[in-house]
Amino acid sequence: MPTAVLTDHERTAVQAYLRLLHTVRAAFDGPPGGARPPVVPPSVLAEAEQALAQAGLTGNEEAFFRLLHSWCPGP
Repeated sequence: MPTAVLTDHERTAVQAYLRLLHTVRAAFDGPPGGARPPVVPPSVLAEAEQALAQAGLTGNEEAFFRLLHSWCPGP
């Protein structure tokens, strides 16, 4: 399997995305039938958006997900 070498900005974007993903999953995995809707802290979303912008990946989801898959391949 080839290994991708990410720039610092790309690595930061991938890590911010993964933190956002885990936060969203945790919010939706809360108690069933909870009275409150799932909430994602704005700071987590802002961190991911800023990291994507710094890596030049804003609006280029295809390139971002290609990087994500090469760095953290799924099953």
